[in-house]
Amino acid sequence: MINSDPSPIQATQADGDAAHAAARTGPKGAAVVAGIATAIVVAIWFAFYFFVFIPRGIAQ
Repeated sequence: MINSDPSPIQATQADGDAAHAAARTGPKGAAVVAGIATAIVVAIWFAFYFFVFIPRGIAQ
């Protein structure tokens, strides 16, 4: 038939190609967001360390 649906093999291959294309470009943004969040957490930890823990001195 001229207007028949694509075979499941062709549809799966097209879906696979789209998934591979998304995987190549998708995680970069997620890695950037995760890196920024990690940097913020580390910066807050250092701020607490230098401005709260060190000024209090050694526990007695």
